[in-house]
Amino acid sequence: MCLLSSSIAQDQNIPKLNNPVTVPYLEKNLQKSSPKLILTPALERNLKSRLKNDKILKKYYQYLVKESEAILEKPLLKRELEGFRLLAVSTEMVERMGVLCMVYRIDKDPGILNRIDEEVKAVCNFSDWNNQHFLDVAEMSFAVALAVDWAGRWLPKSTVKLAKVSLIEKGLKPSFNEGGTRMFWIKSKNNWNAVCHGGMIAAALMTFDENPTLATKTIFRALEKLPNSLNEYAPDGVYPEGPSYWGYGTYYTALASSMLSTALGQDFGIYESEGFKYSPDFYLQSVAPSGEYFNFSDCDGHLNGYSALLLAWFGAKTGDGKYFIKKYFEDPENLGRFAGPGLTWLSEYKIQKNTEFATEWFGRGRNPVAYFRNSDNSKPYYLAAKGGTASVTHGNMDAGTFVFELNGVRWVVDPGNQKYYLLNKIGFNLSGSCQECERWTLLTKTNKNHSTLTVNNSRHLVKGYAPLTDFKKGNNPEATFDLSEIFKGKIVSDIRTFIKDSDHSLIIEDNIVINDSTENITWGLMTVADVKITENGAILKQEGKQLYLEILSPGNLNVSVLSLDPPPLLIDKTIKGLKRIEIRIPAWTIENSRCKIRVRLYGE
Repeated sequence: MCLLSSSIAQDQNIPKLNNPVTVPYLEKNLQKSSPKLILTPALERNLKSRLKNDKILKKYYQYLVKESEAILEKPLLKRELEGFRLLAVSTEMVERMGVLCMVYRIDKDPGILNRIDEEVKAVCNFSDWNNQHFLDVAEMSFAVALAVDWAGRWLPKSTVKLAKVSLIEKGLKPSFNEGGTRMFWIKSKNNWNAVCHGGMIAAALMTFDENPTLATKTIFRALEKLPNSLNEYAPDGVYPEGPSYWGYGTYYTALASSMLSTALGQDFGIYESEGFKYSPDFYLQSVAPSGEYFNFSDCDGHLNGYSALLLAWFGAKTGDGKYFIKKYFEDPENLGRFAGPGLTWLSEYKIQKNTEFATEWFGRGRNPVAYFRNSDNSKPYYLAAKGGTASVTHGNMDAGTFVFELNGVRWVVDPGNQKYYLLNKIGFNLSGSCQECERWTLLTKTNKNHSTLTVNNSRHLVKGYAPLTDFKKGNNPEATFDLSEIFKGKIVSDIRTFIKDSDHSLIIEDNIVINDSTENITWGLMTVADVKITENGAILKQEGKQLYLEILSPGNLNVSVLSLDPPPLLIDKTIKGLKRIEIRIPAWTIENSRCKIRVRLYGE
């Protein structure tokens, strides 16, 4: 048994990074010659040496060459916004510079160098890099800084000058416009903080010779403010924005750590920040046996080459084989925009250990999670459950929700994310998170369409928090969340426990104490399976297999099924076959103010 604190660790004092950065410090410690961002001369020598005999590195490099050839066939980038975002252009520039510059450093093809020159001049002649959405500026700054560092020695001096002026005028200076539009990232806790400070670090390191004071201010600020997002990983590595955004925020945190280490000799404590180095465990636990994510917090997707490459960075740091997923590099494809730098990480990887993958795992923090699996992979089992709060960035009213897979089928689903652009286009306030904000009307965001409880047909409290309070390992592991605060005023308490009672079954138990304000309780489960109602539950059918839902208590209850395909609103995400199984309990049927709901899910 592991009794856990119910407080949110992130609300306590945020630990600081070591920050000795001054102009004299940078003058003394900044590497004078390039490469110094991610690569160093020593790392490059190691890379080229291993490239001669390492089959995986050879395959990977062949992939980069192929990607470089594809880039040469594309038109130069233009300043074309999607809605109010330039992000697609900026991320494309990151990918192009990483691939082209890495290939050029190895092969010295003049055609590649000419294209790097054209690409850099094209984006540096944009009117701006879209300050209203600073992610765009940050990623473009990283791309241009990488090009200057990795290819600047061979580029025309005029191009290097243009690039450095652009990094200062279009990147660094706008980053200090704290009263400007959407500049919250400077102090924020979310992925914007990591991405934007990471991009500005790259720009500052490459322009110190042009403007030492501005570069120093930028790096000093980053080391002061990055702990805001780093602290979100505490204490166990759980990323509150879910596994998709773990990739985005963590990539730029890793890049910041890597760039500072190669340029200044240390990362000032980034990697050792509480929880951060454990975050790949959270990510891997969030990948089900099917390969699909536990897709909470505006999340969708599955394990792919893009994420495997980030895991490889942690593999290079730790030498742990569980972070090196070989198949993604033996036949690489779709490695994403950091494929160029990724070759360096793979060249640094040397296996030193193979840590056993946990079949029961939990993580605390702002969105605490728990996972159960079978040790026998021939009988795939996956329970992923969460507590937490809707008030985190990208959060949903989903405390108490879970997904469940058995025998290769995802029986209990999360509705996941839906595309932002069309909602932004019609003026929908997607980012508002007040109790009455319209975000919570969406199918993907409201508690009514997650596998949790709803009381009095009303919303969860946005600022309520559901901690993981207990976790038991063993043959029949248990995870307990206290959901009481998200129903404050409507019930006295709800303690929700997930119990793996066998290798093919799960019990969900809610111990509820009601009050005079309680009108009704609705137990919900989301599925895309076909559902047949039975006397005390239901039979779910999907992919030629069956799952049984049995109401163990209270007695004399039946389920009802509500179809959500088509969804309630025209702007909602459509999920084929989506439906909600409900168990409805009127308050007047509850004796002595106490109710225990026990539901068992089991396969054949």
